[in-house]
Amino acid sequence: MTDLLIVYHSKTGGSRQMAQAAFEAAHGEAEVVLKTAAEAGPDDLLAAKGYLFCAPENLAAIAGVMKDFYDRSYYPVLGRIEGRPYAQMVCAGSDGENCARQTARIAQGWRLRPVQEPVIVNLKAQTPEEILAEKTVPEDALARCRELGAALAAGIAMGAF
Repeated sequence: MTDLLIVYHSKTGGSRQMAQAAFEAAHGEAEVVLKTAAEAGPDDLLAAKGYLFCAPENLAAIAGVMKDFYDRSYYPVLGRIEGRPYAQMVCAGSDGENCARQTARIAQGWRLRPVQEPVIVNLKAQTPEEILAEKTVPEDALARCRELGAALAAGIAMGAF
């Protein structure tokens, strides 16, 4: 069984950088799998002891591809992953809170256990050009993603969660 499954979606690179930073830090602590939301599904959730979800906030909501992952996976794993730990990261242009709330609500339906407050990285993209541009996540934000990935993986591997 995989210790930690990291599922992410990224169109402009921000969430990908965040997920990759968490993966690299977690990899030294436990067995970790990194998958895009388009690739991941119910079998991946069932095969992991815990989860890290990473998505951009689009139009004040979970990005569509990440929402599709939740839609495809929700009922097949309902009642089968209860109590497992999770955390989340959001790449936002202005806020990120609603995406985090939506993800938390889905996780609550699965009866997952939140073990960390969401890491929200606000890149302040406000114009159409900034929103659609390839992103560069600042090093201090990537450091927070690394800390979360390492702590979550270590906690799962040690049985703390």
